[in-house]
Amino acid sequence: MFEFIGNFLWLAIAGAASVGGYVTMKRFVRGRLRFVDGVHRRGVPLVAGVAGWGVGLLAAVLPFVTPLTAVLFGIGIGTGVAAGRREIKRLPSP
Repeated sequence: MFEFIGNFLWLAIAGAASVGGYVTMKRFVRGRLRFVDGVHRRGVPLVAGVAGWGVGLLAAVLPFVTPLTAVLFGIGIGTGVAAGRREIKRLPSP
């Protein structure tokens, strides 16, 4: 019973970290980095994802936060940056 609760809690934390990283980074790239040319470089989502993974590893000392949670957080951040870049290209020019 307690193992199920622990697994469910881990899944909820990992999902929230992944979705939260995706939504936050997509909004940040679309809103704040719209006019920054460097965000359109090819490796920016990868660099952002690795940086998010590193920050997530620092939080891995907390209970229910594992290195896999950090990986999912980094993936969410990287895909959020990529989605924000694609959305910038679709927006009309000012």
